Amino acid sequence: MLKAASPEDNLLIAALPQDARDRLLPHLERVNLPLGKVIYESGETEHYVYFPADCIVSLLHVMSNGAAAEISMVGREGIVGVALFMGGESTTSRAITQSAGAAFRLPSQYLKDEFSRHGGFLDLMLRYTQSLMSQMAQTAVCNRYHSIDQQLCRWLLLALDRLHGNELTMTQERIANMLGVRREGVTDAAGRLNRLGVILYKRGHISVLNRGALERLSCECYAVVKKEYDRLLPDPGAADTNRRKPSRVHST
Repeated sequence: MLKAASPEDNLLIAALPQDARDRLLPHLERVNLPLGKVIYESGETEHYVYFPADCIVSLLHVMSNGAAAEISMVGREGIVGVALFMGGESTTSRAITQSAGAAFRLPSQYLKDEFSRHGGFLDLMLRYTQSLMSQMAQTAVCNRYHSIDQQLCRWLLLALDRLHGNELTMTQERIANMLGVRREGVTDAAGRLNRLGVILYKRGHISVLNRGALERLSCECYAVVKKEYDRLLPDPGAADTNRRKPSRVHST
C-alpha cells in the first residue's frame, strides 16, 4: 500500500527552517490534481500557491490561436504560483497538471505574511525562482536549436527528477503538446529510444530502462538546468532527513 502524500514530500517545504514550517503547516490544504487539471489560466489572479507532492504541473505559454507550448515544469522540488510573492498576482502562462497526484495549497495571504518576514522562507523561494527562470531560458534555447530526439530526452529527464521512480504515465500526443511539435516527431523519437533499449513505451506508459544512456543522448540543456538547481537549492537527500511527522492538514 502506497504511503499517503505529506507536505514534507515537497522538497521546499522539507527544507524550510523549522519555525517557518510550523507556521505554514496548519494552513496547507491537501488537494488531488487529476491529469489535465487547469490550476490557473493566463491573466487570472492567483489566490493560492501549490506545493506538488507527487504530481507534475506544466507551465504553458498560450498563443492567441490556442496553440501552447511548455515553458517549464514543476514537481516535488518546487512551487506553482511564484507570481504571488513576486508582486504580479498573475502571469501570462497556464498551469496544468501533466502527471496526476497530490499537492498542498496555501492561501496567498499566509504566503505573503511569511515572505514579508524576510527570513529563511524568502531566501528559499527567491533561489527557487532563479532556478525556475533558468529552466525557462534553457527550454527556449533547446526548442530553438536542438532536435526533437534531444528535446524528448531532456523532457523525460526533467520529468523523472520531479517524480519518484523511473516511470511516467504520458501519451505521445501530450508530450508533443508540451514540446510544441508534431505528434509524429515524438512518435519517431520515442521509437528510436525504444529500439535502443533506453525506454519502454506501451499505451501511454513510459519506463526509463537506462537513465545513463538517456542523459548521454540528451543535449546540454538538461545538465545546465540540473546544475543550476543543485547550486541554488538544498540537496534533496538532506531535505529528506529533516522531515518531521506530518502535521494535520485539511483535504478535499
